[in-house]
Amino acid sequence: MPLVSVITPAYKAARFIGETIASVQAQSFQDWEMIIADDCSPDDTCAIVAALAEKDSRIVLLRREKNSGPAATRNAALARAGGRYIAFLDSDDLWLPEKLERQIAFMKERDCAVSYTWYRRLSEDGTTLGRVIEAPASQTYRQALKNAAIPNLTSMVDTAKTGRIRINEAGYRAHDYILWLSLLRQGHSALCLQEDLARYRSVGGSISSPPARSAYWVWRIYRDIEKLSLPRAVWSLLHYAGHAVLKRRVF
Repeated sequence: MPLVSVITPAYKAARFIGETIASVQAQSFQDWEMIIADDCSPDDTCAIVAALAEKDSRIVLLRREKNSGPAATRNAALARAGGRYIAFLDSDDLWLPEKLERQIAFMKERDCAVSYTWYRRLSEDGTTLGRVIEAPASQTYRQALKNAAIPNLTSMVDTAKTGRIRINEAGYRAHDYILWLSLLRQGHSALCLQEDLARYRSVGGSISSPPARSAYWVWRIYRDIEKLSLPRAVWSLLHYAGHAVLKRRVF
């Protein structure tokens, strides 16, 4: 089995999926599989992935029978994954060539269950590169409640420490944030390799959900899943909002 399983959900990804796959194929570390779960895309996503998979057996295409959303689509890929390390990469984002090699060495050296790195934002056409988005050196559960500082496209999980992981499918947005809170609440360590190793593509001129909508879902997570008291939830959300404002400075 490969050491790393790359989890990539895809929907209407024909425009960028080839470039995303190429960034994984260009890794200096080559012991990986890339599981691309297509959520019933109406475009040529499946055809593009299938053609590339014919030439590279490490690329696996999973065709969903019905459109189920990103959480269920990620879980379909996770259920198929055989690697010790799980790395997440969305269908329009990119990794720099040293990303996997540097991150695996870092996790072995620091003996951590979860790791993440710095990254830059990329314009939709790939011509404009933003500033480095820095992340704190570590995240505890209490810190993560106030600042969602683990970027999904740079994250990696050592399942030898955490056991198999699964995404919450209860209908909440920010399901990656729910996953990180869950792992940190269990006492697992999350450390940052403070190097710029990935590119987040800003598609359609939007870098995230509107602030009010994001705040709503974070509030729901605090109260429904994390079961925070009202005062603690308010305190955490105020800090979360402050960090979110800083992150929305794009280029």
